[in-house]
Amino acid sequence: MKPVWRVADVRAAEAGLMATLPPGTLMKRAAAGLARRCALLLADRGGVYGARVLLLVGTGDNGGDALYAGALLAGRGAAVSALPLTPGRAHAEGLAALRAAGGRLVDAPPATVDLVLDGIVGIGGTGGLREAADRLADRLPELTGRNGDRATVVAVDVPSGVAVDTGGVPLSASGRPVAVRADVTVAFGALKPGLVVGPAAPLAGHVELVDIGLGPWLRGTPALRVTEWSDVVEWWPKLGPASEKYSRGVVGVATGSATYPGAAVLSVGGALAGPTGMVRYAGSAREEVVRRHPSVIATGRVADAGRVQAWVCGSGLGTGEEAAAELRAVLAAPVPVVLDADALTLLVDGSLADRLRGRDAPIVVTPHDREFSRLCGEEPGGDRVSAVLRLAAWMNATVLLKGDRTIIGTPDGRAYVNPTGSPALATGGTGDVLAGLLGSLLATGLAPERAAATAAYLHGLAGREAARLGPVTAPDVADALRPVIAPLVD
Repeated sequence: MKPVWRVADVRAAEAGLMATLPPGTLMKRAAAGLARRCALLLADRGGVYGARVLLLVGTGDNGGDALYAGALLAGRGAAVSALPLTPGRAHAEGLAALRAAGGRLVDAPPATVDLVLDGIVGIGGTGGLREAADRLADRLPELTGRNGDRATVVAVDVPSGVAVDTGGVPLSASGRPVAVRADVTVAFGALKPGLVVGPAAPLAGHVELVDIGLGPWLRGTPALRVTEWSDVVEWWPKLGPASEKYSRGVVGVATGSATYPGAAVLSVGGALAGPTGMVRYAGSAREEVVRRHPSVIATGRVADAGRVQAWVCGSGLGTGEEAAAELRAVLAAPVPVVLDADALTLLVDGSLADRLRGRDAPIVVTPHDREFSRLCGEEPGGDRVSAVLRLAAWMNATVLLKGDRTIIGTPDGRAYVNPTGSPALATGGTGDVLAGLLGSLLATGLAPERAAATAAYLHGLAGREAARLGPVTAPDVADALRPVIAPLVD
């Protein structure tokens, strides 16, 4: 998993490393990596020689990084202009290097710009962009290059204006982000939360991490971790010669109803795509489930389902007394449970709190933002990671907060983010598929946070796979899980 570090940890690592290096070395390392990435981007736009590059320069080290990178690009024949936002306070050494390489100062963006380097403010910035910087950021989409294409915007370490430690973004009165929207962000030494979570993450565009030697100096506990494919490969349950349907795990699915039979079909479909050897369904949609999935053992009630190693409960279940009775039966089972959709609604009034507190087996809840708000009494807000961790501690449950960057939090304070999310998944029923897959993973004995991270990762890939063929529906996502998971199966 990729670690993601808070600003204080990055600052401490930088200080430790700089104490071992000649002055200015770390900034020049960062600038070299930044210039290299910019050169690759310009290669696709006609080359570095003759390219028009604009540096947006703030007063701190972030502006210095941009100036040194601009000097390197100017040395390769680019026409580099620097626009200081506070004239007279730009990084002196960086400015001298730029001038020596042939760069110039301007007080407005040139008519032609191929690439913009956003060096306005870095990890020390707070409170969004100031007015002048915000006006510049708002104009960036209007800038065009030699070929008439929109200028490529590259953020230096982080997009200026974002809340680096939380991923929050201030909004204008009209609801526009008061921050730079980058196509590429070149991050130095470590990922920061604002690059991977919250509304700031999409503003970062494609994130490239440049190694400047911070690794050995980053100490303590990361703010969160990003799931990678290698993690999924490692965690996916493996089959052996002695494997059979019961030893692989049996997952119970208590979802759907006469009113919402599709929820049952979709959640069972997600469970069948997972690694367990058997799926037992309990509910009033059993005829529809067996018609679509004949391998499933179906009964009318949780009490009649037989032994399982995990339960999935809630999607389309309803919120009446019959549904509540099924939820109570699921919570009474001494196995891990996934609670989704209507099961979360049934928890809101607190009448089942004693059953939650009395459980020894793990619980995973999978709210979207509105469900989270009903459970907590408030929205996740700008600091989604902290919000998830508070709910996880309060419920003593693993929380999977669905979204473009799904966040997973554990009761003991660990947080994970999923990088594979897709807007294509923002359609009815896809969460039912996710819950079923998650339950299947839990039934194999996988730890709750690993099961949640794996399910979210594969579900996101399935959304992307389904989107290649056109508009996505939940059945498309369920079907796409199989080719996505195929490389994991021995």
